[in-house]
Amino acid sequence: MQILLTNDDGIESTGIAVLADALAAHGEVTVVAPAEDQSAVGRTLSDRVVVEEHDLGYAVDGTPADCVVAGLGSLRPDADLVVSGCNQGANLGEYTLGRSGTISAAVEATFFDVPAIAVSLYVPGGDIDFREYVAREDEYDEAVRATSHLVTNALGDGIFERADYLNVNAPTSAATDGEHGEMEITYPSEVYQLTAVGDDGDLTLRDHIWQRMADGTIPDPEGTDRRAVFEGRVSVSPLTAPHTTEAHDALSAVAESYGR
Repeated sequence: MQILLTNDDGIESTGIAVLADALAAHGEVTVVAPAEDQSAVGRTLSDRVVVEEHDLGYAVDGTPADCVVAGLGSLRPDADLVVSGCNQGANLGEYTLGRSGTISAAVEATFFDVPAIAVSLYVPGGDIDFREYVAREDEYDEAVRATSHLVTNALGDGIFERADYLNVNAPTSAATDGEHGEMEITYPSEVYQLTAVGDDGDLTLRDHIWQRMADGTIPDPEGTDRRAVFEGRVSVSPLTAPHTTEAHDALSAVAESYGR
């Protein structure tokens, strides 16, 4: 199996290193990842990127989407699978899907007709300062196990005939006491709790769901990605990438009235 591995935390991050080591047991791994942290850039695409050789593979002066296009378009065009991660920090809920660089790399792969898996690590809040925190290698153990299991079993079983990519979120190994946790098929939560608070011209944008998770309470129902990870299970959401359209009479009437 030819595996293209990328991320949005940057090629020097711990998460991509542990996945590169683990996935080497399942195929030939080519790492094409951003030279610097490119978190939350979505599917931003560059006109031109600089690619340099790195101990892990190739470092790209660009975004995760750039890395996938560079990888599938030139550096590893015969890839059977794209894996994006492991991101430090969970990617949970519908509203993160277009914002996350980790997920965006997986989405970009689907337009090359290559199946993809996006993998993220849920780091519980509390006293942790996410701006300074760096997860240890062993904290990724459950994410690595889950990714290896999916890579081994997903491609040959028709899973990607119904889904374009999988969004995987795993708890830290501490949340499962170092044992194999459970894996649950989920759907992205619809809960949205972003606010903009402050005076005109000086607003603080805040996602209150993270504080609620740190406090031990979340509003998400059973079956959602956030509920599963919060309760210590690996969340796997099978998703499709192309936007869908649905014609209906009300919109058709608006179109037909145009120019009258």
